[in-house]
Amino acid sequence: MTPAIETVNLTRRYGRMVALDHLNLTVARGSIYGFIGPNGAGKTTTLRLLAGLIEPTSGEVRLMGQRLIPGGGQRLVGYMPDFFGVYDDLRVWEYLDFFARCYGLEAARRRRTVDELLNLVDLADRRNAYVQSLSRGMQQRLCLAHALVHDPPVLLLDEPASGLDPRARVELRELLRTLRDMGKTVLVSSHILSELAEVCNEIGIIDSGKMIVSGPVETVRRQLEGSARLRIRVLRGLETARALLQRVAATPEEGLPRLRGVRADPSDEAVVLVEVEESDEERQAALLTRLVQAGVVVSEFRAQAENLEELFLRLTAAE
Repeated sequence: MTPAIETVNLTRRYGRMVALDHLNLTVARGSIYGFIGPNGAGKTTTLRLLAGLIEPTSGEVRLMGQRLIPGGGQRLVGYMPDFFGVYDDLRVWEYLDFFARCYGLEAARRRRTVDELLNLVDLADRRNAYVQSLSRGMQQRLCLAHALVHDPPVLLLDEPASGLDPRARVELRELLRTLRDMGKTVLVSSHILSELAEVCNEIGIIDSGKMIVSGPVETVRRQLEGSARLRIRVLRGLETARALLQRVAATPEEGLPRLRGVRADPSDEAVVLVEVEESDEERQAALLTRLVQAGVVVSEFRAQAENLEELFLRLTAAE
């Protein structure tokens, strides 16, 4: 199936500064794609290019298989910028009705669209409230409804969780899942990975205008993980376990994982933490067998995967 979003060597320069450097991005239809990077990495520039608000220096954008002509992408995308403007002197329903008129929706369809969107973003009970009276989270949801007025297949959300309290962030994640279930393709940018890890099925990490890695969340995790960390809790035979692990670390054995280091857990003296060079479950299982055969009683033996935030920090530091 043709991707919802595809860029080919997309580049944007501002004078001598390269904001985006030959970006090749593919987002499948129906995905929630997390676009991750530090401030200044090129996320907002990318979203503005995808929305047709600025022209690329070179390269091209394809939306739903169609090449984007600058200024002509508004019908295919709904764009929610990181800093959005609201008309404080309008009521909530008037705000949405105004933008529905801008897209040329006829009266009956406008009324239906406004009602449906207010229900979708859980603002039906605030339809007659003035926009300025809404909380930050409610204004975010209203602006998302604005981006959906013309029923676009693609949504571009730039830092949508910025400034939200924990409850509002949870509500936003649930709303993103609902949009995916409706068949929308959502590209959401953030510099905070924890906001996206639970809701996205694909992610891309960008830094200094260049895409570092992109793909399904677990595939990216495996690509980035250079090692695994084993947590081993010992009920009996702690010294035996430490000696055996130190010996394996010093002299690698066939069939066992290569160990980089063995150390105690400062928060629990019964736990041994082991750095393993490769995430090979067969070799890890063989190591557990060796411990048991040596008379060590193990109550916990598990790999501690780095979370996406740790991986991102390590990767961008290396860059």
